[in-house]
Amino acid sequence: MNYIELRVQISPDYTDILMAELAELGFESFVETDEGLNAYIIESDFDASALQELVAKYEPQTAIVYEVSSLEKRNWNAEWERDYEPIEVADQVRVRASFHQPEARFRYDIVINPKMSFGTGHHETTAMMMEQQLAFDFAGKTVLDVGSGTGILAILAAKMGATSVVAFDIEEWAVENARENAELNDCPQVTVFQGTIADVDPVERYDIVLANINRNVLLEEIPIYTSLMPQTGKLVVSGFYEHDAPDIEQKAHESGLTTIKQLGKNQWTSLAFSK
Repeated sequence: MNYIELRVQISPDYTDILMAELAELGFESFVETDEGLNAYIIESDFDASALQELVAKYEPQTAIVYEVSSLEKRNWNAEWERDYEPIEVADQVRVRASFHQPEARFRYDIVINPKMSFGTGHHETTAMMMEQQLAFDFAGKTVLDVGSGTGILAILAAKMGATSVVAFDIEEWAVENARENAELNDCPQVTVFQGTIADVDPVERYDIVLANINRNVLLEEIPIYTSLMPQTGKLVVSGFYEHDAPDIEQKAHESGLTTIKQLGKNQWTSLAFSK
């Protein structure tokens, strides 16, 4: 499976909003650069005309130059490894690759070899999801990780004491990567399968549901997440821009959830709810 790499030169003031717009077009992963950003999408999902329309939308506001190329799977891995540096979340979590040495001062040491999957903790949404998780008690809990990517959120849940973590993603390579990362982190309680929320057994109940996806999927699926939670369940979501937060919150409230906490970083947002 080949990917399209989009390299964009744009003012830093527009990087985050362009990232959000590209996510709506189906771009899955992003790497910020000194010139702007690189974005990645499955070749079969790439719509050149939609991209041109998006660029035309912002050309009157800022200088923007872009280049599109096909990126083979083996080169994608090299792209991540070249720029991958460990990150820290709330002075408690350190996310690193296997070629970095651990640091004992962190409570949770997570090893993530990302391959093609989005979710190394470098993006604001992933970091905020982990920060939200740190406020919860995972001991003895069952967890559902929606659109798991690298499996980073599922792994943190397991390290925090969850007894069972079910994670899933629509992409085969993401599932393989999440399984590899769960093994790297000695988390046998993490189970990963390929599929969507429709493949989750509706009879099962999950104490905590984690969903770092995008606005449209969340608006459609929040009622389903709620149905999979017991009366004491918790839901944490991210993957959307701050101007979308009111819509997400309204959908959650309509589904019987109460807002616990909202985080924001560089105009991205994360919301935590209780049932």
